[in-house]
Amino acid sequence: MISIGQIVILGAFMLLSWIVSAQLKSRFRRYSQIPVNYGVTGRDVAEKMLRENGINDVSVVSVEGQLTDHYNPINKTINLSHDVYSGNSVAAAAVAAHETGHAIQHATAYAPLKFRSSLVPIQNVSAKVMNMVFLAMFLGAAFLPKLISFDLALLVIIACYGIFTLFAFVTLPVEINASQRALAWLNNSNITGYDTAPQAKDALKWAAYTYVVAALSSLAMLLYYVFLFLGRRD
Repeated sequence: MISIGQIVILGAFMLLSWIVSAQLKSRFRRYSQIPVNYGVTGRDVAEKMLRENGINDVSVVSVEGQLTDHYNPINKTINLSHDVYSGNSVAAAAVAAHETGHAIQHATAYAPLKFRSSLVPIQNVSAKVMNMVFLAMFLGAAFLPKLISFDLALLVIIACYGIFTLFAFVTLPVEINASQRALAWLNNSNITGYDTAPQAKDALKWAAYTYVVAALSSLAMLLYYVFLFLGRRD
């Protein structure tokens, strides 16, 4: 069952997440109106950055949606939303270079990325297990008091949130490193200049904040359940 503590934590981080998301969208709208040098599009940026890093087996494709840009290591594709793929702007260049940064991480076996990838199946299983535990707790409270003990349920939830939190915090250096690679390459290639480089940095900074909020939210929920469990032991 959802407690007052959970509602407060979830509510606070939902509000924080909304604020960060609103700021991110606002900046991307603004920076999407500012062109970069040479008239290059997001697709051009990604393909040029791949070539200059000796990567020839990654494709750059266009996908539906807004801010749906991502690198898929399974089929080695850099997926760019239409505005980024075709756009000649600071926002498009920054996003395309960032996602290409992930492709370079993959090609160079960047350790934090490898570790995060190894956690993906564990996190997926943890999510399914936790959903089953919450369902069992709900049914147990209503019909089956002996289905699962509350202390055991808390331990399982703590273990699952521990995985979520680890994944969220490992994601931070992966995202920060991809942005650092992106900004350095954009500057060195003169695609961004002294007037547009700070804007590209600001756009990627706010994108990174979404991952910071997610990590802190997961940590807060983990600590909530840990203290709840410890309180029952007193």
